[in-house]
Amino acid sequence: MYYYRYENAEVSCCYKYLMFSYNIIFWLAGVAFIAVGFWAWSEKGVLLDLTQVTRLHGFDPVWLVLVVGGVTFVLGFAGCVGALRENICLLKFFSGVIGFIFFLELTAAVLAVVFQSQVREWINEFFLANVKAYRDDIDLQNLIDSLQRMNHCCGAQEPKDWDLNVYFSCNVTNRSRERCGVPFSCCLTDPADSVVNTQCGYDVRSKGEWSKDIYVRGCIAALEDWLPRNLYTVAIVFIVISLLQMVGIYLARTLISDIEKSRFSY
Repeated sequence: MYYYRYENAEVSCCYKYLMFSYNIIFWLAGVAFIAVGFWAWSEKGVLLDLTQVTRLHGFDPVWLVLVVGGVTFVLGFAGCVGALRENICLLKFFSGVIGFIFFLELTAAVLAVVFQSQVREWINEFFLANVKAYRDDIDLQNLIDSLQRMNHCCGAQEPKDWDLNVYFSCNVTNRSRERCGVPFSCCLTDPADSVVNTQCGYDVRSKGEWSKDIYVRGCIAALEDWLPRNLYTVAIVFIVISLLQMVGIYLARTLISDIEKSRFSY
């Protein structure tokens, strides 16, 4: 009796389930980001009045959370379903978008190095625009406060930048209690203090000497000083993200090749 063995190409289960496992994490992360974004909007009442989104003059951090969550969700879903169902179109979509994102990252990094002065000017204008909108959105307010506290800075270039905000302006027509002041995140903090004094910035710019009470360095200069000190950390993060993207592209392309060979053999 003779036994015949057919040498047909098969889709590797190893690559298939590695691809699925790789993407299920990002798919769940995307779901979490989207949920957090909509929860933040519901807390601010945006879901009840969508016109609030267009009325905000500054940057709403929730948009960034939703965009990252949406992209991660779509890519994770395409990778998971594409791997399980052996769908070439979804796998090509996944690898193509990941490759495009990687190209955008490299392009942004190169442009940031080549056009440093323009990037600095853009960041300065962006920061000043959000200083004006500081009280318009609680998430933007928390973001600016965190940035100023972590980097020990105040304003874009100097504390006087807070004159752009109607609440902190030193204009004589300003009747706000915060007139000629700065946010509490600009204040010099005492490590011994267990309670944050949110009124520490009141009237501080109406005094002659500021350096005893608040940070006098702008946040643009602080960020410029921070980058050289943490260059290795930034490089490691970029390399890790790039490797994860390359692994995803490799798994997708390998799986596509296996599927095509398997279909051709039949």
